[in-house]
Amino acid sequence: MLNLSHISKTFNPGTVNEKRALTDLTLEVKPGDFISIIGANGAGKSTLFNAIAGTFFTDTGAILLDGRDITLLPEHKRAKLIGRLFQDPMRGTAPNMSIEENLALAAGRGGWLSHVSKADKAEFRDRLALLSMGLEDRMQHPVGLLSGGQRQALALMMATVNPPKLLLLDEHTAALDPATAEKVLALTRQIVEDEKLTCLMVTHNMQSALDLGNRTLMMDGGRIIFDVEGEERKKLTVADLLVLFKEAAGKALDNDRMMLGN
Repeated sequence: MLNLSHISKTFNPGTVNEKRALTDLTLEVKPGDFISIIGANGAGKSTLFNAIAGTFFTDTGAILLDGRDITLLPEHKRAKLIGRLFQDPMRGTAPNMSIEENLALAAGRGGWLSHVSKADKAEFRDRLALLSMGLEDRMQHPVGLLSGGQRQALALMMATVNPPKLLLLDEHTAALDPATAEKVLALTRQIVEDEKLTCLMVTHNMQSALDLGNRTLMMDGGRIIFDVEGEERKKLTVADLLVLFKEAAGKALDNDRMMLGN
């Protein structure tokens, strides 16, 4: 479904600020995979997502999505195939537009000059009701007035209103309080299952990395150092992950934020 073959990326090559961000990384993602990705700051997790989304072109290697070579496809064209959520709830939505207008734009059915049909309004209302946040009764309210959790839940719905071939979740609950984060994660699980999406999720919460999805990757130094799924993954604990990281990376995981979770 998604195939990354020997991709590498170095920023500012040949300067004092040279940074090798991805190193000969190869990954095969099967249709329906829900993969959690963990690693310390600077491990290359968000850089990997940027490479997949087309924020920059890789220096080497190839990226295939559903059999199509997208290695040199511009970011705006990949956006039609790839949904993405970021850590910042302010990204991914237009704050001065209403909830209804944001959903209409995401669905490709409206905008500043277009009329949103009654059928569209009814569909949006039904979708919003699934969030159990009361947003279905606030469809004309500007998105900028929503809380961080409400906005992130809306962004999740916008990213999946037209189910993408691939969904990228880049620490999408990290900026939320623990209770709200749990609610958004539950929504994530529900939407991914209902829409049968293929999903990659970067998380700093090691327990979430084991609880959600069917596969967990560890990254360090721009490489994937561990990849586990199936029965082996089901038996793992957070303590096991720490041991496995140390064995694979040759060092202890030094990231208090990950140790503590949300």
